[in-house]
Amino acid sequence: MIGRMIAPVLLAGASLACSGSHSGAGRGGGRSASVAARSIDEVLAAHSDSLLALRGVVGTAIALCDGERCIKVFLADSNADTKGRIPPRLEGYRVVVEVTGTIRPR
Repeated sequence: MIGRMIAPVLLAGASLACSGSHSGAGRGGGRSASVAARSIDEVLAAHSDSLLALRGVVGTAIALCDGERCIKVFLADSNADTKGRIPPRLEGYRVVVEVTGTIRPR
């Protein structure tokens, strides 16, 4: 009876010891390779409010830029200050700025 109880306890202990966190030294700063990057939809949803808060930004969207999905930021005018505040990439996705003018609903 005791022999049957010891085997599961040893297995559980071995599993816990192997599943502990590692420091990641020599592996790219500790970030797990199994952590997936966010989709472009998630990235746009996470950043749209802060982009739209910039003066002159009138919209954001996901578009196709040179055959790749990208994030488009639409501007009311070509204000250099606003353009300078928009990053060229968001979480690895290319950001393209387009001057559309003011967007009004019909």
